[in-house]
This record gives sequence, structure tokens and C-alpha cells, in this order.
Amino acid sequence: MSDITWVIVANAGRARVFQSEGIALNLQEIDDLVDTGGHGTGLTDKEAEALSGDERKQKLEAKFAKRVAEYLEQGRSQQKYHRLILAAESRFLGMIRADLSEETHRLIFEQVSEDITELGAKEIETRLRK
Repeated sequence: MSDITWVIVANAGRARVFQSEGIALNLQEIDDLVDTGGHGTGLTDKEAEALSGDERKQKLEAKFAKRVAEYLEQGRSQQKYHRLILAAESRFLGMIRADLSEETHRLIFEQVSEDITELGAKEIETRLRK
């Protein structure tokens, strides 16, 4: 397998996964993880009712960040990538990083504290080259 870089562009509701050979950014989107808005996150109706709006939102964001981190862990363990670039709003980026193993942390080549999930692949490439 050639040297593969994964670029994860995420926010609290969506994580787009891009792949590129080597460090040259020629991004191809390979996956799009979307927060289901509470469905399938493990929150029971009773838990959801007990939490305030902000608490519920924070809990759902933390669960989605964990889901993204688990996706990255699985990709690393299956040797689907050799280098990782993370781009997310700083708070959500911290949440993802908190759930990553030391092995995956070592693969982080670059991180960008910015939400660029709504940009197209070419625009993301341009932003990451800056």
C-alpha cells in the first residue's frame, strides 16, 4: 500500500473523511459521518429529558466526537492511512483528540482549528496549504 494521508474535516454534526496519496493534497472524499441528532447515540428518552438543552447538546457532541475518534482508531488499526490531518473548530478538535490513542496521536501530521466542513475539496486543499 502506498503512503496514504487522511484528512478529517469536522464539526459537532458532521465529519468528512478525505484521502490523498502522500502529503500532496489531492483530496478524494471517502466517507461522510453525520451526527444522527441523538438517534443511536446511547441517550435514552429518560436521560434526554433529564438534561437541559445545553447539557444534551454537549453530551451529543461528545458522543459524536467519540464516534469520529473510533473511526480514526479503526482506520489506523487496519493501516488504511499513515498520516492524519485534522481540521475542526478548536473545542470539537480537542474532544476528538481526547479520545485518540497515543498511536493515533503520533500519526497527526497537522491540525487546523477551523470549521471548514462546508467547503468543497479544492477549497479545503487551498485552505490547508496556507
